[in-house]
Amino acid sequence: MRKRFAYAIVTLVLIAIEVLIALFVHDAFVRPYLGDVLVVVVLYTLIRTAIPEKYSLLPLYVFLFAVGVEVLQLLHIVEWLGLGDNPFFRVLIGSVFDWKDILCYAVGCFALGGYEVFRHRRNF
Repeated sequence: MRKRFAYAIVTLVLIAIEVLIALFVHDAFVRPYLGDVLVVVVLYTLIRTAIPEKYSLLPLYVFLFAVGVEVLQLLHIVEWLGLGDNPFFRVLIGSVFDWKDILCYAVGCFALGGYEVFRHRRNF
């Protein structure tokens, strides 16, 4: 139960950081790159809140999900769903495919994979 609580707190803190970045940071590095690295960490900690154990391949699954969302952006999913005029969904789902986003997701998930290895070795 403590692990779930810790992951929940980390998730909330990371979401707050993401919101602050989106609202107040308008640069050429933090918002477009660090924000994408952090988004996979947010997804990871959110899932770990529900499933704190097992699934050492969770970083890979998070990466595949993020790439899937990016591919849906390539296919203009926001327009297909009729949400193109809704700014919230355009930001949440995204509307522009970018290979650099996938690279940022990979960096974030690689770091999470390192965390998984560290966590696994520490438990033994």
